[in-house]
Amino acid sequence: MSDNPTKHTKVLIIGSGPAGYTAAVYAARAMLSPILVYGSAPGGQLTTTTDVENFPGFADVIQGPWLMDQMRDQAKAVGTEMIEDHISSVNLKSTPFEAVGDSGQKYTADSIIISTGAQARWLNLESEKKFRGFGVSACATCDGFFFKEKVVAVVGGGNAAVEEAMFLTKFASKVKLIHRRDELRAEKLLQKKLMENKKIEIIWDSAVDEVIGDGEPKNVTGIKVKNLKTNNVEEMKIDGLFIAIGHDPATALFKEQLDMDKEGYLITKPDSTETNIPGVYAAGDVKDKTFRQAVTAAGMGCMAALEAEKHLSS
Repeated sequence: MSDNPTKHTKVLIIGSGPAGYTAAVYAARAMLSPILVYGSAPGGQLTTTTDVENFPGFADVIQGPWLMDQMRDQAKAVGTEMIEDHISSVNLKSTPFEAVGDSGQKYTADSIIISTGAQARWLNLESEKKFRGFGVSACATCDGFFFKEKVVAVVGGGNAAVEEAMFLTKFASKVKLIHRRDELRAEKLLQKKLMENKKIEIIWDSAVDEVIGDGEPKNVTGIKVKNLKTNNVEEMKIDGLFIAIGHDPATALFKEQLDMDKEGYLITKPDSTETNIPGVYAAGDVKDKTFRQAVTAAGMGCMAALEAEKHLSS
């Protein structure tokens, strides 16, 4: 356990990424001396994204990890204290709010901004890990553009998978949708659109067994697909693989204390980042399963800091 005295702050930001770092910039500039605690993956999902072409302000392609470094350095420069620690418990039942890190360090705060993000669910294949960021992606809106006139596959059967498949037809010459069952979970209207799209082929009752590719530079060249009814394995030539089997928001820490939906996303008031506890705010993918973009996460981080400032001054 840590012998460090309790650290108190007006604003405790839990989690980094575009939401956390932007909240830190705004809170620090409001002279609130925020503390930002980041875990083992500082910068969040963007650090696994290579080329970023849709963040406003950059005419040339930038790198996700570089963008996160810039945001972090900016937050530091304006006066954010950054601490690497994993928050393992919080008590939001009384004020000041309390949080305890794995290090044993105790934090107390007059307001908390939660920006712990979400993680894409993966198939957890060794070969998939190897090509992540090199033809294997969990975000069609981020990476679809790189597959103009190429053949791609999408894994999944829910709304997200169907939307990603449809979106990818703007670029790809052919999209194969691979689903474990013989019917989709996606809403009927979406399914109808999907079925009508000539570029999409659905491969039922199937799962990806292995991602195939070549060495340096790393490129996906195909996949092995297993039919779950016949156990037959077939090799398919593709240039890109998109995994769309859902995301898990990092909210286990807040169960029983904050309102969340059935998938575990934090619920905030309309047009606000405030949770059901005044003084506790949520920004970015931890509360947003609709847009999931760096720019929207950053926007919410800004909102959270401004709301926290207003709350503290009242």
